[in-house]
Amino acid sequence: MPAIANYRGIIPAIACPFTPDHRIDEPALRRLASWLAGHEGVVAVMTNGHTGEVFSLTPAERATVTRIVADELRGRLPVISSIVCEGLSEAAEHARAAVEAGAAGLDVMPPHHWLRFGFTSGHALQYFDAIHRAAPGADLVCHVYPAWTRAAYSSALLADLARLPYVQAFKVGQRDMNKYARDIQAIRDADAGKAILTCHDEYLLASMVQGVDGALVGFATFIPQLIGDLWRAVQEGDLKRAQRIQALITPLKDAVYGGGEPTGEAHARMKAGMYLAGVLDEATVRPPTEVPDAREMAALRAAVEQAGLLRR
Repeated sequence: MPAIANYRGIIPAIACPFTPDHRIDEPALRRLASWLAGHEGVVAVMTNGHTGEVFSLTPAERATVTRIVADELRGRLPVISSIVCEGLSEAAEHARAAVEAGAAGLDVMPPHHWLRFGFTSGHALQYFDAIHRAAPGADLVCHVYPAWTRAAYSSALLADLARLPYVQAFKVGQRDMNKYARDIQAIRDADAGKAILTCHDEYLLASMVQGVDGALVGFATFIPQLIGDLWRAVQEGDLKRAQRIQALITPLKDAVYGGGEPTGEAHARMKAGMYLAGVLDEATVRPPTEVPDAREMAALRAAVEQAGLLRR
């Protein structure tokens, strides 16, 4: 039985608020988690993703973030925690710590040395198996990296992963629409019951209409209502309404992502946008990530204002 009953909807990859001296801001993190849970269509929350500045967090801090969010959402929504490691033993340790902290699911990112050296399908299957053995009660979510990286999974490997009973969902971010369509079909053919969630923050509508089951995106930590509205319009087949909602999202997307893929500085701009929208009281990021400059702040302010979200 899956640990998480429903992946079909919107799953925000939550930002991690920091105090001005760069400590985890527990009250702010609790407020953000609760605020996200209050939006229609949000079915879970993911901690320790890229939007959560996971690479700035120690292993103990990652477990702390998951513990805070899981405690705040207890009885309301399940929590997924990303596993961002390099080797089998380390991944197993992180998996056990995340589950002990309250995670019901584990988002499995590829080890980042694969970005440089590549990998084999056997490497990936061993990695997933090691995490499952360490946390057998947790669902695994396969985090699919862009097609241009050396950590990209083939359609055949994704089908093999879909056949594993403990892999329940796929967070798909190929940034190549031809491969995106092929991979979706490969997963569906292998096991049509597995959830497929777009993580294309920077082109949501275009990726939502490809027959997926929802979105697992960092952008939803900023604008959960708009993304939920967009998803409902897509589900209802109302393209005109979906286009109108995307038209509100696009200036925000451009101000945050700058026309490209997510980056550390994009996540800093997102926090600044959340501050302008009154979602966060502090927009602090951990060094060496750089805060937005005056030009970027002006673009963020204009985008937040046009969406009707400006509070500061």
